Amino acid sequence: MGMLRTLRAVVRLRRPERRRSVRRLRAAANVDDLRRMARRRLPAGVFDYIDGGAEDESALKRNTGSFAAVGFRPRVLRGLGDLDTSTTLLGRPLAFPLVLAPTGFTRIADPAGELAVVRAAGRAGIPFTLSTMGTRSIEECASVAPAGARLWFQVYAWRDRDLIRTMVERAAAANFEALCLTVDTAVLGRRERDVRRGLTLPPEIGPGTFIDGLRHPGWTWRFLRSDPIRFANVEGSDRVRGDPGDGSTAVDLSAYMGSQFDHALSWKDVEWLRSIWEGPVLVKGIQTVADAVLAVEHGVDAVILSNHGGRQLDGAPAPFDLVPEVVDAVGGRTEVICDGGVRRGSDIVKAVAAGATATMGGRLFLYALAAAGEEGVDHVLELLRSGTERTMALVGASSVDELGAELLEWS
Repeated sequence: MGMLRTLRAVVRLRRPERRRSVRRLRAAANVDDLRRMARRRLPAGVFDYIDGGAEDESALKRNTGSFAAVGFRPRVLRGLGDLDTSTTLLGRPLAFPLVLAPTGFTRIADPAGELAVVRAAGRAGIPFTLSTMGTRSIEECASVAPAGARLWFQVYAWRDRDLIRTMVERAAAANFEALCLTVDTAVLGRRERDVRRGLTLPPEIGPGTFIDGLRHPGWTWRFLRSDPIRFANVEGSDRVRGDPGDGSTAVDLSAYMGSQFDHALSWKDVEWLRSIWEGPVLVKGIQTVADAVLAVEHGVDAVILSNHGGRQLDGAPAPFDLVPEVVDAVGGRTEVICDGGVRRGSDIVKAVAAGATATMGGRLFLYALAAAGEEGVDHVLELLRSGTERTMALVGASSVDELGAELLEWS
């Protein structure tokens, strides 16, 4: 009896958790853990579409490696008060310096797709960016957004300008806050994992993928039971000139984008976009100081340093490496967002200390969505928020405003 009393005093039994997703997330200490879970749960071709980069994937590796190459110079005995991760972006509050990036075909990770991510981002107090190639529509996303949620709409340069105008008008009617023009897709990068898999979007279940589907019955069952995956914002667009197709039949993404996207995109198109939209316009895909300066001269409200997650030009610069130069060149005339490679709160702190207003990430929530659905997205956003707060405390900064280049150790 004495031993039993001692055991009771030092051991507490954890209550059984009925929800499988919660049990799974207990083992997810970071984004890499969620990536491993996603890899186990998704068919190989689907995982590779989310995870892969262009050609040798050197740009993909450089995105994360650039953060790892920079250390901290922590300050101590700073008399820290309450830690505050909040800041502002485009003049509005941001709970911590992260924006969720646009991702196409989000529903291949989980049937809820963008709707789950919209809800999680709203609860976390950060913006969500809906892709033109999204699998939930502008109106669907607006309908589930929590009060005060910030929704951005990402625009590709379709050849059919009437289609762009229609989508922009719909975004305005749904109270989206900003437009994000992606400018690094003159052609689609060669994503060789997808080439080897013969991937189409949406994925086709056929002889070549049947065995892989059997190995992942949960995903396959959810995929087959769900509504067809389509380009939800393009669906029904045959009412405008030059029907682009809505993805209701499987397509080769490279051929599709090559036939539909305008390779002649220029700064004049940025001016045109501003003429049909009253809110902020951001340009995503800036990869040089010179183009960041041009963006300022054309009146954009923020530049997003991005190499498309390493999925376009292999050998492109890592966005984090560009931050100090770009911030210095634009001289406070526009805000700077660093997109790509963020995996921890410490990465967010590094980007902001280097001069960025905020960071942006896509794979981080796709891994989480694939691993555990909407609860997974909540989980990863809390990991990143708490990681940001903890890193700030350990480098000696009680607020985002106290993060500066003096706290970084560049190799």
